[in-house]
Amino acid sequence: MSKLLTCIIVDDEPPAIRLLEKYVTKISFLELRATYTNPLEALLSLEKGDIDLVFLDIQMPEISGIQLSKIINQKTKVIFTTAYPQFAIDSYEVAAIDYLLKPIDFERFYKAVLKILKKETIVKNSYQKDDFFFFKTDGKNKFSKVFLNDILYVEGLKNYVSIYLKDERIITYSTLKHINENLPSSNFIQIHKSYIISIKHINKIDNDVVWIHKKELPIGNTYKKLFFEKIANNQL
Repeated sequence: MSKLLTCIIVDDEPPAIRLLEKYVTKISFLELRATYTNPLEALLSLEKGDIDLVFLDIQMPEISGIQLSKIINQKTKVIFTTAYPQFAIDSYEVAAIDYLLKPIDFERFYKAVLKILKKETIVKNSYQKDDFFFFKTDGKNKFSKVFLNDILYVEGLKNYVSIYLKDERIITYSTLKHINENLPSSNFIQIHKSYIISIKHINKIDNDVVWIHKKELPIGNTYKKLFFEKIANNQL
């Protein structure tokens, strides 16, 4: 298999870096670009936007792995590598691909990397007039086909999201951040830490609230500026 994914390793412990380097060299579709013991130095590399995947320790000086993951380009996927299981919930909130507990064996490492290629939560088709996604629902191989035009809004619920359509609601195991990265920004926008909405389905806007099919949704302060700039582009 050709090298499909560029990656870096960020860990303040050199022995941990050496082990991950060894694992990366065993996987044909990974290309290791660099290793870093200083997360701030890694950030400079990640800002270039040409890294697909970062293996990221959590407990580090200057800035934690959780903090760093919130700063980097959303296109760069994160696999956390840590000795501390108590950070697992935080890793889901930033839509990490996986959470590996040290000491890490190769089989577990390989399974984590494969998750990026399999795209287990959302399976996208190539862009067409009737664009759609398959969202994974209950069961090992159960998916619901959803046309983008039918999505009213999406609500984040910790490790799950609810996708609201006109006549039904679909629940899938994912995060709001991951869904937001895959929905087209021309039609969807996040308005709150818990909500992404379809712009075409907005019925009314009143200060800090939007109505979508009689559902009242709040506009968070963090998202307000970008939201109203987007609305202004369609204003008469």
